[in-house]
Amino acid sequence: MSVHPSIDVVPVSGKSVVEVTSPAELSAQIPADQATTARISAWRRSIARVLAGDDDRVLAVVGPCSLHDAAATRSYASRLRELAAELNDELLVVMRAYLEKPRTTIGWTGMLADPGLDGGADIETGLRTSRRLLLDLAELDLPVATEWVSPIAPDYLGDLVSYGAIGARTVESQVHRQLTSALPMPIGMKNGTSGSLQAAVDAIVAARHPHSFLASGANGAVTWVRSTGNPDAHIILRGGATGPNYDVTSVRKAVGKLRSAGISPAVVVDASHGNSGKDHTRQPSVVAAVGDQIASGTAAIRGVMVESFLVEGRQDVGSARPLRFGQSITDACLGWDDTAVVLCDLAASVRASRRTCDSANWLQLA
Repeated sequence: MSVHPSIDVVPVSGKSVVEVTSPAELSAQIPADQATTARISAWRRSIARVLAGDDDRVLAVVGPCSLHDAAATRSYASRLRELAAELNDELLVVMRAYLEKPRTTIGWTGMLADPGLDGGADIETGLRTSRRLLLDLAELDLPVATEWVSPIAPDYLGDLVSYGAIGARTVESQVHRQLTSALPMPIGMKNGTSGSLQAAVDAIVAARHPHSFLASGANGAVTWVRSTGNPDAHIILRGGATGPNYDVTSVRKAVGKLRSAGISPAVVVDASHGNSGKDHTRQPSVVAAVGDQIASGTAAIRGVMVESFLVEGRQDVGSARPLRFGQSITDACLGWDDTAVVLCDLAASVRASRRTCDSANWLQLA
């Protein structure tokens, strides 16, 4: 196992324990300046306003299934930033910057844990590469989203993230619900892999309440955290074993469950995973169907998620050929050209929804 050269590996009961740079040390080595911190705080507030319906734009969380190549990520981010500026009146675009990958069984677990793509588990390099990359994206004036898998990762990276997600495999975890209650950014809770909505609704209720729990501190010491609750926890519909759940009936069912739990409905639809049947080419049709609902005045749908990269499809690590620049090594993604069309069409749906609302208001006044 590859480790930081200045740190000893201590064998304990058949495992290796490595002392890692503390969050405070990493932040001091790769700091965010005041201007960047202010931008991220503003992005979080803007996302929260969209989710609450106080801003009638739609949240669009778009980007690679997972980050594995810093140069390709920066290239993609530059294109996305330009398009985001063009569509800013209709869409609040946030880039997917997923650095951890939960696995059903085994597999590559993301840039944070394995930046070398070789199973080396070089966490020190992973931490530095990940923080540097998130900082570069923020300095590019692009908000980012990530999925929180390790409950300690936010101590290292959380100050650079504007939007977070808790995945379908961890949404029932009390640890992740407690973590969400203490995080300072909006967090989406995905429905379970079975397709069940109840786990996500329960997670939202739990995360919106205060908790007390053990956690690591900025200096690496164990701390006792008392959270205040996260008011911006909301649901992400991602489909599941029972099929997709982005259609009108499914969205209404989710809204009903949220209201029954005393939660103001805010729904984000993940166009990938169960909603696309794991077929990336079906993502545009999912977004189009969601766009139709938005255009018709379905106010509860506040956002979409799309897996997208420079090059369509996916590739395997470890093949004889070099990796193709800008193509996913995890889930297959849309290519850039298709992504641009999807986002432009979604923006058109938002404009149509405004006309629908204006017409409804005019009829009421008449």
